[in-house]
Amino acid sequence: MIHLFQKGTDQKAPTLLLLHGTGGNERDLLPLGAMIHPASSVLSVRGNVSENGMPRFFRRLAEGVFDEQDLIFRTKELYEFLDQAAVEHGFDRNNIVAVGYSNGANIAASLMFHYTDALKGAILYHPMVPRRGVDLPALQGTPVFIGAGKNDPICSPQETEELTRLLEGAGAAVTLHWEAYGHQLTEREVQASAAWFRENCL
Repeated sequence: MIHLFQKGTDQKAPTLLLLHGTGGNERDLLPLGAMIHPASSVLSVRGNVSENGMPRFFRRLAEGVFDEQDLIFRTKELYEFLDQAAVEHGFDRNNIVAVGYSNGANIAASLMFHYTDALKGAILYHPMVPRRGVDLPALQGTPVFIGAGKNDPICSPQETEELTRLLEGAGAAVTLHWEAYGHQLTEREVQASAAWFRENCL
């Protein structure tokens, strides 16, 4: 997978796995990584799927309707890539915190829906429920930050609350942060996630 790796100054801090939204690339979320924990190493990945020339992490059939088979395949692809990247770049595979926005948040959530050991934690900005009707692996104590907009036209508050319930049902420790905006990522949201990261992931 096309990616960037930047070695941090704090080798004990989690590596931040940056996952962009639809149409983004591996450079989009680099400023976020610096805001969340500038001393962390950063692994920023470009999605392998193209939708009308826009990179994504998995296919969709329509707005808000995921191609479930492709989602499963791409989640496994990313999971295996993390194993390879940890060896290639020399970071701790068991100490990764995902930072994903929109489509990137969805693939990060999918990693947690499918693998018990994929992530040490996750910051999910405006995520949706990746799959329904599946048993989640044990996520006991896994810290998760969800940033959401009360007026988000793509990801409704009900969707956000459903995802929170599912993750908590699997044992994850979820912090839900609301903004009174839409699908856009706000500075206050990022600042709240940075404070959460310092308290829960370091």
